[in-house]
Amino acid sequence: MDSHLLDGHYRILKIFNDGEKGKTYLVEDVNLPGSQFIVKQLSPPSNNPQTLTILHRLFASKAATLEKLGQKHDKIQKLIAYFEENEEFYIVEEFISGNPFSDEIIPEEPLREDQVITFLSEILETLIIVHSYGVIHRDIKPANILRRESDKKLVLVNLGTVNEAITNTVANLEYMPIEQVNGNLKYNSDIYALGIVAIAALRGLPANEISNLRSQKNRLTGEIVWQNKNLKVNRKLAKIINKMVRFDYRKRYQYATEVLDDLKKLTNVDDDQQKQHQKKLLLVLTGVAGCITLVGALQLRLPKPVSDAQQALYQAGVNKYDVGNYEGAIEDFNQIIELDPQNAVAYNRRGDAYYRLGDYEQAQADSSQAILLNPQDANAYFDRGFAISELGKYKEAIADYTQAIKLNSENAFAYYGRGLARAQLKDNKGAMGDFSKAIALKPQYTEAYLQRGILRRRLRLPQGAIQDFDRVIKINPSDAKAYYQRGLTQSINKQKYAAVKDYTDAININPKYIEAYLNRGDVYSDLGDNLEATEDYNAILQIDPKFIAAYIHRGIHHFSFGNYKGAIEDYTAALKLDPNNIAVYNNRGNAYLELGNKKAANQDYSRAIAINANNALAYYNRGVIRTKQKNKQGAIADFKKAAKLFQQQGEKDSYQDAQREIAILQNNSAPAPTTRPKSGKIEKN
Repeated sequence: MDSHLLDGHYRILKIFNDGEKGKTYLVEDVNLPGSQFIVKQLSPPSNNPQTLTILHRLFASKAATLEKLGQKHDKIQKLIAYFEENEEFYIVEEFISGNPFSDEIIPEEPLREDQVITFLSEILETLIIVHSYGVIHRDIKPANILRRESDKKLVLVNLGTVNEAITNTVANLEYMPIEQVNGNLKYNSDIYALGIVAIAALRGLPANEISNLRSQKNRLTGEIVWQNKNLKVNRKLAKIINKMVRFDYRKRYQYATEVLDDLKKLTNVDDDQQKQHQKKLLLVLTGVAGCITLVGALQLRLPKPVSDAQQALYQAGVNKYDVGNYEGAIEDFNQIIELDPQNAVAYNRRGDAYYRLGDYEQAQADSSQAILLNPQDANAYFDRGFAISELGKYKEAIADYTQAIKLNSENAFAYYGRGLARAQLKDNKGAMGDFSKAIALKPQYTEAYLQRGILRRRLRLPQGAIQDFDRVIKINPSDAKAYYQRGLTQSINKQKYAAVKDYTDAININPKYIEAYLNRGDVYSDLGDNLEATEDYNAILQIDPKFIAAYIHRGIHHFSFGNYKGAIEDYTAALKLDPNNIAVYNNRGNAYLELGNKKAANQDYSRAIAINANNALAYYNRGVIRTKQKNKQGAIADFKKAAKLFQQQGEKDSYQDAQREIAILQNNSAPAPTTRPKSGKIEKN
């Protein structure tokens, strides 16, 4: 073979492919006798120096990601090295001895359902890892799935990320969904391709017949019709595959984890039925125990049966409270108190109703009267603690919760309430202990897990936080708040795609979950998904047209994509709802400046200063404007004021930026080319 050594040490043993866009070799590393690797030569579409510089950066970035990915998972072909030579790009991959999955798809000999399920499960587990690194395979087909000879495991090979980035070539159209053909690649584009492979396996279709599937579509829906009267497939498996290959990517499975979860349900029906039986039994037992506890509590709290009239009024008040008719409940408890001014329980229950209506002062007053009449009533201290907390009196609330615990040390709710109050006072250790104690007393206490998870996130303990949210979801899979909080944690932990999935799950459970839409929109915006982000912000405004944060966040999104007019429209709408929002004035000023409207920008910055004379950003940004307007003295004055405020507020970097601008102006130097206005901080929900 060719005596030339690639990269100085790879000897070509065999040429696998010699195409226009590149070549594929089997090579040996002369420094490792007997070793074998695959080397792919990728030819760029242009030799233009500027293009090559861009491709160099792109190549190094993509290859480094694949290199890391292969090291983390043994079912992904390892990228050993990458290099450039004579304006050509090369990647060195692991040589895997084995046979492609296409060898297992024999014409007219379909694989069994259990074989296809096992195949899908194995590849999906690998795809979950691939996608978690922000990588899309791009070219899933039977030839790119190898059955490794050493352990018979399936290995994904030929990830198309680097190839497509350098050569601009696309994968086989037979397995490619329409959005990928149109250049709008999605993570679930891989799911579509895998679904097509599964169909081929179930029908025994060779590669040259896959293209026929595209013509076999339902005339009304446009979906692939792959089943026929001779092919009997489990209805639930067919439903899963149909969802994998939906024409519209938005109606397809969004994540590999979703497909895998449904496959597991399919293969563990008997186990699931047994678990459901155990769960029902547990619920029955828990319900019995709860009823016993409730009866005991009512025996302590019910007023003395002075008369049948009081008894009837009390029960009527409780019934109204239980169905959310708090005003009606208050009327009934009022009548009891008129008949018996010493009835501590009536005061306590009336206080509960006032609490539900948001009248925390009256709730506090009623609980205090209940305590005065019965100092041994732990529930009265507990209730007053919650009312006082809502009034911001956290130290007093802690004292009440502590007294409730002294009277009843098994009251998980009192520990939970005290934990909330301690968290407000930044007593993180105490709060953590209280939430944990509440969980120990009541292992299914989802709110305690949720708050402990939130606290752990604030303490930068993301794994512990996720474990708590996972526990809530396990106890109650329909708890939208748990998915939302886990999504926040994933986002902070830079796991943006996992965050999107959690926000989506929260929205599926609660289609009006505004905060989930808002945060998913922010993540989409960060990922560069312009359309998806905009759709989420729009969805919020359909639910609540006066939700100001949606206008603000959509404005930020428009600005980041260069749609300055759209940003101005959104900021203006936000200011109609909140005319004193300083950050929005700052940001609208920035958008005006990008459009060259210095006068409008200056007015917005000045308005922000008029609202709050200590707003450092507004002074800094107005200084930028005045510099551009050649108003040297005005600019220096603004930058000096900004520097002073930044220093007082501990904004070290911004302080140094302001000082730099002052020095430039005082030395008559040209303005720094990178000088730009600063964006106002917008609190995210």
